[in-house]
Amino acid sequence: MGYPRDVINHILFASVLVVAAGGCRETPAAERGATIDGSRAAARAVILDDARLDAVYARAGDLRPLRSLLVLQGDSLRRERYYSGARAEQPANVKSASKTVISALVGIALARGHLRDVRQPLSELLPAETRGLDTARRAIVLEDLLTMRAGLRSTSFDMYGEFVASRNWVRHALTRPVVATRGEGAPMIYSTGSTHLLSAVLTRATRQSTFAFARRSLAPLGIRLRPWTTDPQGVYFGGNEMRMTPREMLAFGRMYLDGGRAPDGTQVLARAWIDSSWVPRTTSNWSGNAYGYGWWMREAHGHRVYFAWGYGGQFIFVVPSASMVVVATSEPAPARRDGGHLDAVHGLLDELLAPAPAR
Repeated sequence: MGYPRDVINHILFASVLVVAAGGCRETPAAERGATIDGSRAAARAVILDDARLDAVYARAGDLRPLRSLLVLQGDSLRRERYYSGARAEQPANVKSASKTVISALVGIALARGHLRDVRQPLSELLPAETRGLDTARRAIVLEDLLTMRAGLRSTSFDMYGEFVASRNWVRHALTRPVVATRGEGAPMIYSTGSTHLLSAVLTRATRQSTFAFARRSLAPLGIRLRPWTTDPQGVYFGGNEMRMTPREMLAFGRMYLDGGRAPDGTQVLARAWIDSSWVPRTTSNWSGNAYGYGWWMREAHGHRVYFAWGYGGQFIFVVPSASMVVVATSEPAPARRDGGHLDAVHGLLDELLAPAPAR
């Protein structure tokens, strides 16, 4: 099977071998600790001494929407602070960071044989729901949904209210007008409906609710998911409204940092799925950030940063080259979309990653 162009570009960029393997494309780096660009020098430059942490947390304290900031490096939780009455044991609504959790659940379902591969079409995965639809919709595959390249009009932003007010969210998402080609080379159309379709797929393929499957699958990480919103047919929302404590978010990010393993060594998620999820496959016209299987990507001070991102400022940042996971939660229902706050949270991470000043 030939490699898609985006994977070939990633091979050239990262100098790693990408092998088509079952449900995902495995990217076994020569050294597991290497960054996506093969650099280890940047990793050595990240020194999180108390002075740097103090400076970052002082700035964090001035961000009024911020509710928590946690920094882990290696096996050590270096700093953990809560703001505006938030508490460690209080679950946060992670908003669209839920999409990244859904991506992980798809990877787990593939490894367990519930799903065949990322090229499996909706005509096979949701036969009843796609019956009578045109070929373009029936031909949408898992990978199209994971990468926001399904070609259907978005159900997010100003279309979100119509989506969640509909009587059948799956049907609504599937019947949006076709506005672009799908798959490799297609434009990114960010749509919560795409990841809700993945939740419907998981429900049918695993023969249990997305919540039940997630609760059992993520239990080795110490994550105790709580039931969240369902659609009128009982399918758990596949792109929003999950609730996790900041420490549970940190555990989820650490699983990716540790190659899919839980702290006790249990392999929760295949390393191949992580590597495949972190291949840049499309780019947001709005933010300019790359996107893979439910993960955003950008560069900061020579480090590749992978992040889950939820509305209002809910973040899980994973920086393998610095052995770092950073979690930030914020007011989940701000009065307006505050791009300045989002930039400020990214700025906190950038300051943590900045090279130590020369002495």
